[in-house]
Amino acid sequence: MAQFEIVAREGLKMVRCVISGETVRAESGALHYMRGQIEMTSSVPSVGGFLKSVVTRENIFRPTYQGTGEIFFGPPIFGEYEILDLAGEEWILEQGAYVCSDAAVEVGVWRNKALTALFGGEGWFQTSVKGNGKVVMQAPGQVQRIHLQGEKLSVDGRFALARTAGLTFEVQKAARSILGSLSSGEGLLSTFAGHGTVLIAPVPNVHQNLVTLISGAMPKAK
Repeated sequence: MAQFEIVAREGLKMVRCVISGETVRAESGALHYMRGQIEMTSSVPSVGGFLKSVVTRENIFRPTYQGTGEIFFGPPIFGEYEILDLAGEEWILEQGAYVCSDAAVEVGVWRNKALTALFGGEGWFQTSVKGNGKVVMQAPGQVQRIHLQGEKLSVDGRFALARTAGLTFEVQKAARSILGSLSSGEGLLSTFAGHGTVLIAPVPNVHQNLVTLISGAMPKAK
């Protein structure tokens, strides 16, 4: 299989992928640079695939890279990259979190329940990855893995990055009453229950926070 590792240069992190005849897939625009005898291909989607992309807002153009050499995926970020090692299971990722993976990993779309989609920040559709191989995802800060053994986890939706598909996922009020939820300052929380794993990034990196603050302070184009 392809070898994935996270490298840091000038405080920024990238993904280095080494292949020797293997094939890897990446999000459109994720390539930073590559060296060696590597061929990049991007298949034209079917009409059904295109229409599905319009509805789900999922990217249908995910090029593959095959050959021998090394590939650097990005863009370089101040946040973190996390590597998932799939062994036949399925994970649900936040939209925009997927970066690249082994070609054997199937990248698809997960549809949330209606109420969860309407009231949560995750939207109707998220990215699903399943199969065997490695998946690289990006996060705003250090990733914490929480393993659930039949218990319940409630977290601010901004911090939840990924979960195993077997978990129950809902958006619920922080308190029993609407008034109590509003007065608590929490409002709605993402809740996960069952047996599985949830990835969260509760503390964004300092540099990532600065980038967010600067971007928010910049004047908007008219």
